[in-house]
Amino acid sequence: MRRFMGFAIVAFIFFTLFMALTAALVLALFNALTAGGTSSPLVLIFGVFAILLITSGAARGVRRIVAPLGDLIEAAGKVESGDYSVRVPVRGPRELRALGRAFNQMSAHLETSEAERKRLLADVTHELRTPLTVIQGNIEAIIDEVHPPDAEHLRAILNETQVLSRLIDDLRTVSIADAGALALHREDTDIGRLTRDAAASFDSQATAAAVTLRVDADGAGSADVDPIRVREVLNNVIANALRYTPRDGSVVVGASGDDTRVTVKVRDTGAGIAPDVLPHIFERFTHAPDSPGAGLGLAIAKSLVTAHGGEISATSTLGQGTEVRFTLPRAAPAQV
Repeated sequence: MRRFMGFAIVAFIFFTLFMALTAALVLALFNALTAGGTSSPLVLIFGVFAILLITSGAARGVRRIVAPLGDLIEAAGKVESGDYSVRVPVRGPRELRALGRAFNQMSAHLETSEAERKRLLADVTHELRTPLTVIQGNIEAIIDEVHPPDAEHLRAILNETQVLSRLIDDLRTVSIADAGALALHREDTDIGRLTRDAAASFDSQATAAAVTLRVDADGAGSADVDPIRVREVLNNVIANALRYTPRDGSVVVGASGDDTRVTVKVRDTGAGIAPDVLPHIFERFTHAPDSPGAGLGLAIAKSLVTAHGGEISATSTLGQGTEVRFTLPRAAPAQV
């Protein structure tokens, strides 16, 4: 901003000098013509040439400023009307080129955000429609006396309300994380114990699915993390692994660490993830067509790990299984 103001001041001074010089030349030309003499034609030619030269230079300078500003004004009007695809040519003085690049970046961000907003709205609408349809259908059937208001049919309604509640909670977590307002209540936490407790909560589910669930977390040590949020990450990753592991398969949950960070791995022996899908599994609403989930679990896991200053990634081989790995720093990142 200071550079641009300086440029504007210099341009104003140049324009003032130009006007003064032009006025002086016109005055000198007028004096020469009124005085007469043999030198008058030469003075006339020189004066006219000088005025044209200065005027041409000034016009080019003004055009270099006015044209980019005109582009920006026109593009800003289009953005105001909702057209985020507009871009401006990057031209003019250095400050205006920087302003043009910044405007184009802003438009690109707005265009991306708008596309994500529309996609999110469509995905949320789709995910809400199924449980609401089941609830509405069951209630109408009970009112029309097609179904009796017994425990079986009321339980089906209750199950769908629980699905809605989980979806709303997940969307709230993702929204808070995206806004950078996710509060972490850090404390010194035994990661090995936390990992074993999280895996133990899935023992009955693994047994019912005939899947072996094993934990190896003796060397993890402790870290300064929010245990509730890390438990949520573990729950999402383990649940996802069990969901895609067939009967007689296995899920191994491991945790280890060094002096600076803790690494947690969850590996399954499922069908694996296609290479074109793998880069998108941590995006919202990405899931297999036959998956009962909404596709928010891994997106939430990524948000929570990132909030801790860690990283999460996945590797997979078709027919052999998938491994999800995330790291957590031993100590909380320093606040800047």
